[in-house]
Amino acid sequence: MIVHSHESITTLENLLSWVDLSRSSFYYKSSDGKRGAKPSVCTFRQDGTLVDDTKVIDQIKGILSQEFCCYGYHNVTDELREMGYIINHKKVYRLMKEQNLLLGKVISTSGKRQFVKHRKIEATRPMEYLCLDIFVKHRKIEATRPMEYLCLDIKYVWVAGESRNYFLLTVLDVFTRVAIEQIFQKSIRKMDVINIFRRINNAFGIKGVTVRNDNGSQFIANDVKQFLRTAEANQEFTHIATPEENAYIEAFHSIVQREVIDRFEFQGFYEAKLTLQAHRDWYNNRRRHASLGTIPVKKWNSYFGGLLPFDTIYNLKKETISQYLTNPQTNEYICSSTPIYDTRIAQPF
Repeated sequence: MIVHSHESITTLENLLSWVDLSRSSFYYKSSDGKRGAKPSVCTFRQDGTLVDDTKVIDQIKGILSQEFCCYGYHNVTDELREMGYIINHKKVYRLMKEQNLLLGKVISTSGKRQFVKHRKIEATRPMEYLCLDIFVKHRKIEATRPMEYLCLDIKYVWVAGESRNYFLLTVLDVFTRVAIEQIFQKSIRKMDVINIFRRINNAFGIKGVTVRNDNGSQFIANDVKQFLRTAEANQEFTHIATPEENAYIEAFHSIVQREVIDRFEFQGFYEAKLTLQAHRDWYNNRRRHASLGTIPVKKWNSYFGGLLPFDTIYNLKKETISQYLTNPQTNEYICSSTPIYDTRIAQPF
């Protein structure tokens, strides 16, 4: 360097001023690696022990190796905390990124989007608009208890071995996100929809329940509407081309797409059916739901104080449930004159 070759002639300050070089640049020495403090290589557990991060990575891989598991780093963080690790989501993100275990980044848009402000029809002449059914009044459902709102929809499932689609119909409880009922068939007709609600009515009762669905031919059939009216359930329809009005069931179908359809290639109908049944069990009983902060069935059971778990209720008939709830030896929490859990539930089973 020219400065070093002339240090004996004059002062360093003069030399740096002649070549227009700052002192900090002259003395700077590059160092390998990233700037800042080095990341930790160990993690504390709640019992005070210190665990090497390689073991934490093994635990993460074990979590993600579960069938149907497609967790992001937030859900993995919650799982690790339940295992006794004191760890935050930033460290889990770093470990998963280093090991190529991240689920995938979400691309967020910038700026505000302009949504529809008015849904009122402004008719200017006779026979311009005709209204036949009750459409949703609110885009987002605000459920306060189980069996208050049910949403349902149909999804195509490709079976490669038969080179055709089959149909998956799921009924979801909005408050707990429990997939209450599900059928998988070559076709779904109005009688299939009636039968699925007949089973739900026998298990829980749908009087006063609001059912939200789109405008599929199976749902707008007069027989389906008549059955729900007879059962005193409220059926409402989403507006045309507005899947966001049925967002909960659409979100469930995106989970099915990501955790099942994109990961499995089915050779036959029964393979697909068994896989979807196993996934429903995983979703209801073991999968962590980010917006709930827990597992769907735990949310259901916690609302009822664990008195009658979801699976128990669904396997019982109405009469059996009524006897169970009014038996003080079996359940002292329920008054014998009350045919329901308590005043938190609006409808008896």
